[in-house]
Amino acid sequence: MFQLETTNSKFETQYIMEAVAKLRNYPTSPRKMRLLADLIRGMAVENALATLEHHPKHPASPMGKLLKSAINNWEQKNEGESAADASLVVKTIMVDGARTLRRMRPAPQGRGYRIRKRSNHVTIIVDTKTTEVSKNVYGSNDRASKNNHS
Repeated sequence: MFQLETTNSKFETQYIMEAVAKLRNYPTSPRKMRLLADLIRGMAVENALATLEHHPKHPASPMGKLLKSAINNWEQKNEGESAADASLVVKTIMVDGARTLRRMRPAPQGRGYRIRKRSNHVTIIVDTKTTEVSKNVYGSNDRASKNNHS
């Protein structure tokens, strides 16, 4: 994806390259995968890979492979640049629900309970680290210090 950014000084244009990798129909529930996604969101890529490599949850290994794929995609887009030198971060990570397989389980009195086997889609976007301006005008996120007038 190319994003065109314009700066106010001299109307210069600069291109920012980001790389996307997608994992489709992975057979685990989106809730379990979101726990890992929240863990690595915004992290540096090296730290995220180390975290996923040693994490005990079973979806950590396919998410690690997906992150490596996103890094390789970034290197393919930016020929001649190394991912280690570019200080890549996990810019965006989304976990969406995919198809649900419905199975029946025998239940008492001739009934059947429905078993929902969920799966998910994961999308990771990696990009170079950029400085962002903080939107917080108070300096801290503490509500008590804002509302305390004494």
